[in-house]
Amino acid sequence: MKYCWTVLLFWAGLAHAEPVLQDGDLIFHTSRSAQSLAIQQATGSRYSHMGVVVWRNGKPFVFEAVKTVRLTPLTAWIARGEGGHFVAKRLRQPLDAASRAKLLRTAATFAGRPYDLTFEWSDARIYCSELVWKLYDRALGIRIGALQRLREFKLDDPAVRRKLVERYGNKIPLDEPVISPAAMADSDLLVDVVQR
Repeated sequence: MKYCWTVLLFWAGLAHAEPVLQDGDLIFHTSRSAQSLAIQQATGSRYSHMGVVVWRNGKPFVFEAVKTVRLTPLTAWIARGEGGHFVAKRLRQPLDAASRAKLLRTAATFAGRPYDLTFEWSDARIYCSELVWKLYDRALGIRIGALQRLREFKLDDPAVRRKLVERYGNKIPLDEPVISPAAMADSDLLVDVVQR
């Protein structure tokens, strides 16, 4: 019930003012997926999933990597998160119209790609934070959050170990470059826009 009120108040605010969220805003939540706990434990962050806000025909969507890279209505994206909570962030130096357009054109090149369960740093398959990091890097030359190696995360947690063995068996690619939702959420380049 609390979630319903949160969404209603959010939409009521949008109806009477300029849209709070803009194309290109980064949005984070705690996923209820099977791998969410492992991501939280490995990164020390509550955020385990993210995407980019995109407006289409006056309605907000989240461009995200799930089963495939796709647009998801914002309300559905929020509902998938734990307790309907989310945070949206924006660059300290907001994007101008030309930069937002360039970001959206670059996003189209990733649409439809399958989700990357093994978090490889290639474009064949894409995971959520990789999608957003590469969008900003390739469209605008902006790198939000520091890349890490898999070995730099907290890998001793039982939930993390189970997920690693499930995905990689005994050949865990400890030197694979990884960008996490936590690294992006903590970037000094961003400021909070909305937190619910």
